[in-house]
Amino acid sequence: MIEKTAQAENLKDIVVTVLQDMKAQEIEVLNVAQLTDVTDYMIIASGTSDRHVKAIANRLREQVREQTCIRPIGVEGEREGEWVLIDFGDVVVHIMRPQTRQFYDLERLWNREVEQLVKMNRDNAE
Repeated sequence: MIEKTAQAENLKDIVVTVLQDMKAQEIEVLNVAQLTDVTDYMIIASGTSDRHVKAIANRLREQVREQTCIRPIGVEGEREGEWVLIDFGDVVVHIMRPQTRQFYDLERLWNREVEQLVKMNRDNAE
């Protein structure tokens, strides 16, 4: 478990560095490990245009593969460039145009109130 956590942490750090290098905006790192078994981190960032979103996604895939040998489990939305989702397993990355990000408001879906509700429901189920 500790090794998996360290790998997830390392992958998260690489993703954030690449996003910063590519001038992604409003980078938000959400630790969702206690909320879901699907992933440990969800990272949300904005690109200034569909071309910028696509470029960020492309560079991110390249850099993660070069630095970790990890390839994405899946990539969605790359053709349109409005919202690209890259699933690296332990880290899921959402790169969006600002309008799309504001509309879907993923940060609100994974906020502290949701975390508390999930914990409460899990406690009640036991």
